[in-house]
Amino acid sequence: MSTEICAVVLAAGEGRRLRPLTEHLPKALCPVGNVALLDRALERVQKLGLDTAVNACYLGHMVVEHVGDRAHLSVEPGQPLGTAGGLSRLRDWIGGRGVLAANADAYLATEGAPPGEDIAALLAGWDGHTARLLGVPGPPHEFGTHRFAGFSLLPWDLVAQLKPEPSDLVREAWRPAERQGRLQVVEYPGTYLDTGTPAAYLEANLHAVHHGNLVAADATVTGTLDRAVIGSGAVVAGRVTRGVVWPGGEVGPGETVTDAIRVGRGLTVPAH
Repeated sequence: MSTEICAVVLAAGEGRRLRPLTEHLPKALCPVGNVALLDRALERVQKLGLDTAVNACYLGHMVVEHVGDRAHLSVEPGQPLGTAGGLSRLRDWIGGRGVLAANADAYLATEGAPPGEDIAALLAGWDGHTARLLGVPGPPHEFGTHRFAGFSLLPWDLVAQLKPEPSDLVREAWRPAERQGRLQVVEYPGTYLDTGTPAAYLEANLHAVHHGNLVAADATVTGTLDRAVIGSGAVVAGRVTRGVVWPGGEVGPGETVTDAIRVGRGLTVPAH
């Protein structure tokens, strides 16, 4: 892949709609199919051979520790700067290259296409001038007949004009490019979920395990599972139906977790 393109995984947000889950972990580290969302995004862009950075802010120390030396890190002071402000703080690192910007909270899956290959069309034949968005058909029809699916490709001139202040790419880059006639939507052929709410987060987990059960190797399950994802070190003695038990979580004897996410021993977040 061209060295003139780098990747930035955007992982600084607070994930307010996913509270109270995001009071315990930053949204980017919430596990889907027992894999942190951030790790899914990193794998996808690094399989394309791209030099990669990750931005962090909310519970940023957790993101920094999790990423380690796998990517360049940009930690925003104070409140998150949003998608555009976060990219602007990385301007020197980007250094004139185009940017594949990836929302860490985007869940994507394409039957038969490994991560990376499924979004390769976003980069194929790029002219270095057109802004591209990955999109899926359907409402809310943000861009023509499509809605945004978590990944965009931005030319350097659009990145260079961004400011290190709270702002988003929709207003600061994509809409200006659209008005200039240089915005292209590349259709994603698989499933996209933004995981922004407990309902969508649960849906992504169940989709990731093909609506079956997934149990971490070191979890202990003596209860009953029906379409459940059980994390590392979790203990399930009760019943989990269409649910997720986070790493270290517990479901006691006689307890039932249905259409919900269990964190620790006492927090159950319903998916509605």
